[in-house]
Amino acid sequence: MRRGVLPGRFSRCYCFRHRFDGKDTTLHLLYANFLCFYCIIYKKSADTRKKRPKIGRSKIKIRTLHAKSNHNMTTRKRYEKVMEWFAANAPSAESELQYKNAFELLVAVMLSAQWTDKRVNMVTPALLTAYPTAKAMAAATKDDLLHYIRSVSYPNSKAEHLVGMAKKLVSDYGGEVPHSLDELTSLPGVGRKTANVVLAVIWSEPTMAVDTHIFRVSERIGLTTNSKNVLQTETQLTKYIPKELIPKAHHWLLLHGRYVCQARKPKCGECGIISLCRYYQTQPPQM
Repeated sequence: MRRGVLPGRFSRCYCFRHRFDGKDTTLHLLYANFLCFYCIIYKKSADTRKKRPKIGRSKIKIRTLHAKSNHNMTTRKRYEKVMEWFAANAPSAESELQYKNAFELLVAVMLSAQWTDKRVNMVTPALLTAYPTAKAMAAATKDDLLHYIRSVSYPNSKAEHLVGMAKKLVSDYGGEVPHSLDELTSLPGVGRKTANVVLAVIWSEPTMAVDTHIFRVSERIGLTTNSKNVLQTETQLTKYIPKELIPKAHHWLLLHGRYVCQARKPKCGECGIISLCRYYQTQPPQM
């Protein structure tokens, strides 16, 4: 048998030609019989494969054409347009948590982890009336706080963290909430997101607190690309958003994700930035 030449029906065997063309076919004759049997049964010869229609081609074409409108938009340009829209349409966006000072906001943000702001606002008035300062809360026990926050998520751990946070504020910072990220994150139960919220809301620091809403919305709109975690999202957002807008941009993105660009079913019909949105532009038209 000549090298690279297949006898009879083997010359039409796509699998055999694809894998062994140009090799010593005599050594692979037994395997060739199996491959050709497979091709004959399932009609996957080279000729048949060429004639086989491509299913879904029309849908793919529609999707591609639909995405062309902002295909060439640069990341920086997208940021500029999105920030302009939010500044014009939501100039007074602010936190929905109720608070009067830095300590009350810190307590509220700690309680809001994996819980809604609305439910937190139902708990904090009574809690902060009973324990209005760090000194008063430091003197309380975990069980004392549980009486007020039992309805929130993870009440036991949050009560423990609140007591620990208050005690450290009293012992290390004179009962006052510190102004730096490192000092805030040294408090029990205070992570980077909680610290960034306090810094941005109370002192207007250019810190971007990234929660699940901001993480999702930033990727959908196209402000971030392939972010694997909240720190990568924070890094990309603070790179392009002007420093003076970062505290406000936190609220813009969070509220947009909470009420419009929702996780399961985004309300694209109510969204004012669909012409800028990468997610919307890459979806097939809704019929």
